[in-house]
Amino acid sequence: MSNDTTKPANSRRQFLGAAGLMGAGALIAGCAPVIATTPSKPNLDATIFNFALNLEYLEAAFYLAAVGRLGELTAAGGDASKVTLPAGMTGNTVMPGLTGDTLAIVQEIAQDELAHVKVIRAVLGSAAVSQPQLNLSTSFSTAADLASGGAIKGFNPYANALYFLHGAFIFEDVGVTAYKGAARLLVDDKPAGNLENAAGILAVEAYHAGTIRTLLYQQRAVSDPVLTAGLTVAQIVQAISNLRDGVDGTDDRDQGIMGGAGNPDFVSTTAANIVPTDVNGIAYSRTPRQVANIVQLNADAKNMSSSFFPAGLSGDFSAILAL
Repeated sequence: MSNDTTKPANSRRQFLGAAGLMGAGALIAGCAPVIATTPSKPNLDATIFNFALNLEYLEAAFYLAAVGRLGELTAAGGDASKVTLPAGMTGNTVMPGLTGDTLAIVQEIAQDELAHVKVIRAVLGSAAVSQPQLNLSTSFSTAADLASGGAIKGFNPYANALYFLHGAFIFEDVGVTAYKGAARLLVDDKPAGNLENAAGILAVEAYHAGTIRTLLYQQRAVSDPVLTAGLTVAQIVQAISNLRDGVDGTDDRDQGIMGGAGNPDFVSTTAANIVPTDVNGIAYSRTPRQVANIVQLNADAKNMSSSFFPAGLSGDFSAILAL
């Protein structure tokens, strides 16, 4: 994977529709083209991308810690010191059991997520929100406990490669649905503008999600009689899917990795459900409120000490959480 930093320069200048935003001071003064309004829709583009930046901080930290590169988050404008990891995990060395092809894949995803942090921070300039506190420790054990009805205790995604894939599954689908849901709110739809660039990030997140879902599907029948209470990979994935559905609203849109006509929760009539879609083959959306509910692990998007954002998200998102 290329580390060339010259190629994205032009797209960064165009991203968010404001060349003057690079290194600008106040948001209103520095990105007038970004926040210009239309008669039918207010421009909340900068708010939306700051919301996305919170999620990118989380994903970047999660993957970088796994491959021993957490320090790069600080260099990119985040703050590795605000990341809580499980006991014994430093984020400075590759996690146990992550080798071969899986390590190579996780390295690539980590690089992509780090790039997302960099580019969004660059285009927002001084308006970019700082990284909030991130909990990559008790958040996972809490999520596992909630998803399994108490059957799984002390879950640690950094214990081995398979557990890591379960942790990744929690994030990746959420990222895809978050960018999909934000598309209708974006105003700048010029070539290389906000909508096009958001679509580009969505595509990357979808590639990531498809990869994680495929790797999990390939191990769908594997079970751990100790830590995961004998549940198979497919059952754990479904439990995570059910948890996300339980906190993001009253409808049933989330999907696990198994299909089949006998399973009413899935649109897919095939054995595999790698790509979660509706009957038209279209990926589903989530509103910012639904996304916030999931990362806070409760249906009211309240701060929760054992959630992924224990002190809340960084920034004021009241304008979009109500949409």
